[in-house]
Amino acid sequence: MVEPLRDVIARHGLQASKALGQNFILDRQLLDRIAAIPGPLEGARVYEVGPGPGGLTRALLDAGAMVTAVERDRRCLPALTELEAEYHGRLRVISGDAMEIDERSEMGDGAHIVANLPYNVGTALLLSWLKGPWPTWWASLTLMFQREVAERIVARPDSEHYGRLSVAAQWRATPRIAMAVHSSAFVPPPKVASAVVHIVPAAQPAGVAPAVLERLTAAAFGQRRKMLRSSLKGMEGAMDALAALGIDPERRAETVSVDEYVELARYLTGKA
Repeated sequence: MVEPLRDVIARHGLQASKALGQNFILDRQLLDRIAAIPGPLEGARVYEVGPGPGGLTRALLDAGAMVTAVERDRRCLPALTELEAEYHGRLRVISGDAMEIDERSEMGDGAHIVANLPYNVGTALLLSWLKGPWPTWWASLTLMFQREVAERIVARPDSEHYGRLSVAAQWRATPRIAMAVHSSAFVPPPKVASAVVHIVPAAQPAGVAPAVLERLTAAAFGQRRKMLRSSLKGMEGAMDALAALGIDPERRAETVSVDEYVELARYLTGKA
């Protein structure tokens, strides 16, 4: 019989660390549902960040995955070591900071990333995965975020959540909110609702330099209440790009679609 995760946490004296942004999920059925989001994992390689006491890790292993888990909190390592022994070589635990791991070297190409991300580094990790070389090394991302962050990732133009993160997540990938998660599912319960986002990579639009798109959206959304003619006036060639593409300079950043940002970035890339 599998030891309940609550008992594992108690036995190892693992209290969730607020400083590390930890919130543990104890509900095994919920963890199994999260592990199922990427699709069949039998024999697949999975990269997990912040496994904590190993609840989601066990669900991934039971789904047949080969898991590499990166854990910064050394208090959790004994519980994860027990899982390593139980699953006979299908779990590899790396003690370290996920922001400093050379993930492609560790995982190769085609691995799935599945994680209940620590909330204090979740967005930074997501952006690092979205901004890397393309085609990317990961096959899909299945990530837990605060609900507001999840809504920003999938937001459409002319909505309150639409911004730089929306464009970053959508210009060469396809995100969706796969599951809402109530705060009561966590220990300790966070003050905000959460959601699991699933992202799959798509083809990168031709002729677009990612760095140009990033600078463009930083300028546009950095002053989102202003018209484009004001927010983009400091970016060389931006006014010419708006005119060439027939985009009204009196529009505001949140009204410009992902495709329009891509076209603007393509024009500016070609002029660079």
